[in-house]
Amino acid sequence: MKIFKILLSIMLSSMLIFMSCANESIIHPQKEQTEITLSWWGNDTRNEYTIQAVQEFENLYPNIKVNCNYSEWSGYEARSRVQMISATEADVMQINFSWLSEYSEDGTGYYNLENLENIIDLSSFSEDMLKYGRKNGILNAIPIAMNAETVYINQSIYESYHLPVPKTWDDLLQSAKIMKQDNIYPMSGASKAIWLYLLAYAEQVSGKTILSSDNLLNFTPEEFQLMLEFYVTMIQEKVIPQVEYYERMNLDSGNYAGTIAWVSDAMNYLGTAIENGNTIIPADYTALTSEQSGTGWYAKPATMYAISVNTEHPEESALLLDFLLNSQEMSVLQGLEKGIPISQSAREFLESENMLTGLQYDASLKMESTTNLSEMQPFLENATLIDEFIACCNDVLYHKKTSEQSAQELYEIALSLIE
Repeated sequence: MKIFKILLSIMLSSMLIFMSCANESIIHPQKEQTEITLSWWGNDTRNEYTIQAVQEFENLYPNIKVNCNYSEWSGYEARSRVQMISATEADVMQINFSWLSEYSEDGTGYYNLENLENIIDLSSFSEDMLKYGRKNGILNAIPIAMNAETVYINQSIYESYHLPVPKTWDDLLQSAKIMKQDNIYPMSGASKAIWLYLLAYAEQVSGKTILSSDNLLNFTPEEFQLMLEFYVTMIQEKVIPQVEYYERMNLDSGNYAGTIAWVSDAMNYLGTAIENGNTIIPADYTALTSEQSGTGWYAKPATMYAISVNTEHPEESALLLDFLLNSQEMSVLQGLEKGIPISQSAREFLESENMLTGLQYDASLKMESTTNLSEMQPFLENATLIDEFIACCNDVLYHKKTSEQSAQELYEIALSLIE
């Protein structure tokens, strides 16, 4: 009986210990995941590799759950505007360069990334690159890659006419005299590309920049008149098609022997032409003389990453941002889709994988080696200004107004937009 009591006592003690452990497991559940959001814009290719990268990030950090929001550009821009105003934006977001001026003029619209430099490896970026992400001295964003409207030439077509790759405006005019007999344009471009193209011409001829050092309008009506009149000349001489009739497929068929496009769009515009057996090269930035290549041309960050100033999880967001910019996983998945990455770490990963090749890489090298490119200001991409420029060009082309009248009108529009 005594032995029975002892055994019963041991069993009861064991049960109490088990129940105590069970209660403890209830009281201290497994650590919950922290949820953050990531937003970006792009095509299906970009969506696919970004989602795959997020999955790899979550494998590395199982305590972090990333919810993805993405769409094509126009929908993304419209939605993001509402979210920025209502403070409901994603924790980590891909942003356009111009958004720094729109939403963070004083530098407080996005999270100060230097407060997270113990997590984000800023040493992979030069200060020259980081300056693009600073507003009022505060690091709001980090560029992913740099971008510039660039001249692409179908060398196969030029060689078929025994013509050299054009470097100057006169080269293009001379090429048009020969190519137009076969209805081939030496150059082409959509409205923004042609606006920036002719802006380069006006800056080269006048020796003035469109904006002053304090970002005020530096052009007079006379400089705008240069642009309008040269556009008409380029149309009449069959150097370029009217922008309203620009069709990207004509690059595939060989009806355009060249085009102006962003570095990041090189393969989108010219990939099929290359597949068709054409040799496409990034040419010098068109100028009055070959020595002036790059004068009047502008570069900017292709896209940037920022962290919401309203985030409740800055450390977790910083881990994701660093992964997107500097990790081997993201570097290899993204490749050169957004241009050559600025991150030195990312470049080293791509080089080790022999991925630094192709037209987009060559265009990036052309951009980087052209030292006199200027920094793009958001004003130069103002959609209203570009639309009005094209409208004024057509007024002159169709003799509705004189070039002087249209230039004065464009000057007044530009002045009102910059104020």
